[in-house]
Amino acid sequence: MTIAAPTKTQYEAVIGLETHCQLATETKIFSQSSTAFGAQPNTHIDPICLGLPGVLPVLNEKVLEYSVKTGLALNCQIAPYSKFDRKQYFYPDLPKNYQISQYDLPIAEQGWLEIELIDDNGNPYRKRIGITRLHMEEDAGKLVHAGSDRLSGSAYSLVDYNRAGVPLMEIVSEPDIRSGKEAAEYGQELRRIVRYLGVSDGNMQEGSLRCDVNISIRPVGQAEFGTKVEIKNMNSFSAIQKAIDFEIERQIECLESGEPIIQETRLWEENSQQTISMRVKEGSSDYRYFPEPDLCPIEVSVEQRQAWKAELPQLPAQKRHYYEDTLGLSAYDTRVLTEERDVAEYFEAVVTAGAPAKLAANWVMGDITGYINEGKLKITEIALTPAILAELIGLIEEGTISGKIAKEILPELLETGGSAKALVEAKGMTQISDPGELENIIDQLLAANPDKVEQYRAGKTKLQGFFVGQIMKLTSGRADPKLANQLLIPKLKGN
Repeated sequence: MTIAAPTKTQYEAVIGLETHCQLATETKIFSQSSTAFGAQPNTHIDPICLGLPGVLPVLNEKVLEYSVKTGLALNCQIAPYSKFDRKQYFYPDLPKNYQISQYDLPIAEQGWLEIELIDDNGNPYRKRIGITRLHMEEDAGKLVHAGSDRLSGSAYSLVDYNRAGVPLMEIVSEPDIRSGKEAAEYGQELRRIVRYLGVSDGNMQEGSLRCDVNISIRPVGQAEFGTKVEIKNMNSFSAIQKAIDFEIERQIECLESGEPIIQETRLWEENSQQTISMRVKEGSSDYRYFPEPDLCPIEVSVEQRQAWKAELPQLPAQKRHYYEDTLGLSAYDTRVLTEERDVAEYFEAVVTAGAPAKLAANWVMGDITGYINEGKLKITEIALTPAILAELIGLIEEGTISGKIAKEILPELLETGGSAKALVEAKGMTQISDPGELENIIDQLLAANPDKVEQYRAGKTKLQGFFVGQIMKLTSGRADPKLANQLLIPKLKGN
């Protein structure tokens, strides 16, 4: 009797992200202190963000506008009535010992965003990730650990309250994510959206975008969730993906070996490329929420919501659909072009001015991006306008200049602008497309190199490249390469 091998259990991950996004307001959420990054510690503080007796918070109107616009961009339902709450907890960097946040009536709920990924076969696919809620709240301060202690690692901690009261949106996803790759792409798409809206710079290095991951695993087909583990301390999208992939493998190993998975908070340790336990969660924290007594409830009228919705730009997912489905660009080109709003709008302006989409994409992603990166510039800061780039591409398309000539004059256009056509004419760089003129040059070249002609006819056909190179050299790169080859080959063969 043959005994069948045991079937290996297949597992799937269930992942959700909690993202804190700092809003790009000039002042804090409830006071007039600056939100500028990098100031001397404890210089951007005031009695309101410190919670001194007798002070009253006043909601920054821009915080409400930016939050509603983000909620709309995430396809959320905007609450006609919401409120702020006090969330009680005690920590050294929380000067009031409570945080003003939103609990049961957030400003936005029940939305989604679309991510686009590439499968193992190189094909793009799209997936919607649900958004549970978006709410407004204030940030806490920051602890700076210093000195050295044999047991704890640091001898003491300093507190910087500059960040206390900085406005945040907390965006909570549904547990729709199944891999580290999807989680990283969700985070990047969220950052694209807030940057397109202009509501945040999304800078993870400065803490403007912070993601915490909740992850569990379960056998494929099981409806119930497994034990949830939280991961913190990830300061890049690459780190998010690596931390999740590591944690999935760790939890599977635990289940396979019979080791229990405990509900805990773990940290991603970049140096060792693993998650480590930070603290065990005994149960849900009791924050003793109650309505913030010093702030009025918020009512967003239908008219105000519609006015803010009308101000939204075309978002990254909309642009991806248009670039791929209408303009015929690849998923890769589309991803690069839509990463930043300014770049996408520049590219679209080039196409609107008459350039073919693929050629416009190549120039924007290639030479222009290289110039911008080298000079640490924004695309809005270069002198080459979209209309002039379209003119330059048109000169290549009609055969007036070659691509080589275009690349030679591009630096001057990037630096000083002006007409591409006028610059070509002033420099006498128009492409030689006259068959008679090119035939004379080819005849002289073959007559000067009879030995190489014979070698070509004897079978060394790679010498064609030598002759083409000589033609371009003799014409200072102005010969039409296609026409030059058409005229050259018959003469080389002796026809």
